[in-house]
Amino acid sequence: MNVTDRHVVLVDTYSLSQRLAAGFAAAGCIPIRVQSTPDIPALYAGKPDPHPYAADFVHHGDVTATARQVREFDPVAVIAGGELGVELADALSEELARDLAIPSNGTALSPARRDKFAMIERIKSRGLRGARQIRVESEDQLVDWHRRLGGRAILKPLRSAANDGVFWCDTVDDSVRAYRRLQGRRNIFSETHDGVVAQEYLVGAEYLVNTVSRDGKHHVCDVWKTHRISANGVVDLAAACHLLPRRGEAQDQVVAYALQVLDALGIAHGPAHVEVKLTPDGPCLVEVGARISGLDLPGFTADATGESQISWTVDAFMDPDRFLARYEQEYVLRRSVAWAGMISPVGGTLRGYRDLDALKRLESVRGVRELVAPGEVISPTVDDSTYPMAVSMAHDVDEVLLRDLGTVRFLDGRGFYELADEPVHGSAA
Repeated sequence: MNVTDRHVVLVDTYSLSQRLAAGFAAAGCIPIRVQSTPDIPALYAGKPDPHPYAADFVHHGDVTATARQVREFDPVAVIAGGELGVELADALSEELARDLAIPSNGTALSPARRDKFAMIERIKSRGLRGARQIRVESEDQLVDWHRRLGGRAILKPLRSAANDGVFWCDTVDDSVRAYRRLQGRRNIFSETHDGVVAQEYLVGAEYLVNTVSRDGKHHVCDVWKTHRISANGVVDLAAACHLLPRRGEAQDQVVAYALQVLDALGIAHGPAHVEVKLTPDGPCLVEVGARISGLDLPGFTADATGESQISWTVDAFMDPDRFLARYEQEYVLRRSVAWAGMISPVGGTLRGYRDLDALKRLESVRGVRELVAPGEVISPTVDDSTYPMAVSMAHDVDEVLLRDLGTVRFLDGRGFYELADEPVHGSAA
C-alpha cells in the first residue's frame, strides 16, 4: 500500500449505492468495502458488486476488530452504502475517530437513525411535528390504540426499507391482520425480530429531499415529488417521482423541515434521504435514511443539474473546505427528469411486454430497464422490490415529460403484461 494513497471505507455497497465507490475512485480515493453481516441478505444475493475494492472485509460483530482491520488504510471517512450499513458505519467511524481525524455522526442516536419508532419520537422530542404512533407490543394494545386513533393507520417493520411490509389499515381488524403477518417475519434485509410500529396515516403529497452534510452544514442536492396510485391493495404505491426546481412554495416548506430533522437526528456528516408528507397542517416526517437515495436518483440528478448526492458526498469528505465554501449554493435544472416504475397487477411466468415499443417511442423516455425478463416469474407490484420495469425519463420541456408520465400510466396495467399461460393475442415484445 502506498502511504500517500487516500482510502474511504464503504459499508454495504449493494445495488445502486455502488455509485459511491465509482465516485470516490474517480476523485482519486481508493474504496475499501465492509460487509456488515456474515451472510449477504437474500435481496442482494446473486448481484455482486463489480467494483475492484482494494480490500474487502466481513464484519462478525466485533466493532473493535473490524475497526482494527480498516485502520491500517488511514481512511478519510466511513460511509454507509445503504440502510443496512448505517449503524455499523456510525460505530466504525466513532471507533476510528478516537485516533484518526475522521468525521463521525457517533452512535448515541444510531438507533433513531434506523428504528422508525425511535426516529419519530426523537424529532418530536426536539419540537418537530411527527406522526401519532405506538411500538406494537400486543394485539390488545394495538386494538385500543387504533380505536382511539380513528381512521386509517399504517403498520410497518421498525428497521426495514423500500416500503417492505407496509400495510394500510382502515379498520381495527385490518391492523390486527397486518400485525400478525409482520410478527416474526424476516424483513427485506433478512433481519428477524424486526418489531412493528403503528402510525397515523398522513394525508398529503410526499416529497423526497436528498442532502449531504459536513460539520452540521447541509447541502440540498435534489427535491422530488412522488406520484402515487392505489393498486394491488396498496393505497399509496409509488409509481413515479419527478425532480422539482430547488425553490417553490412546497419545496421551501419541506426543505426547511427536513434540515431540522437532520439536526434532530444528529446527521452532521454525509448523505441523507428524507421522506416528508406535506399535509394540510404542514410538513410531517415519513422516515429518514442516513445514506444516499435509492432508485438511482443521484444519477438522474447529475443528468439534470451537473452534480449529485454522489459528487457532493465525495466533496464533503475529500475536500471539506470546498464543500463548506459552497454548500448553500442551490441547484439549477438544465432539464426535467423523472423515474417511473411499471406497476404489475399480475402474477405468473412472464411471456413478454405488450406495447413496449410504444413506451420506448415516448419523447422523454431515455431508458427502459427490465427488472423481470420474459421467462421469469412476475408478481403484483406492492413495494420497491417488485417493480417489473424501471423507466428513466428526461426532456428539456417539463410539460412534455409530465405528459409522457401520464402516458406511461395509460400504457401500464393488465394489458401490458402477457403471461405464459395466456392464449397468444396481440403483439408481445
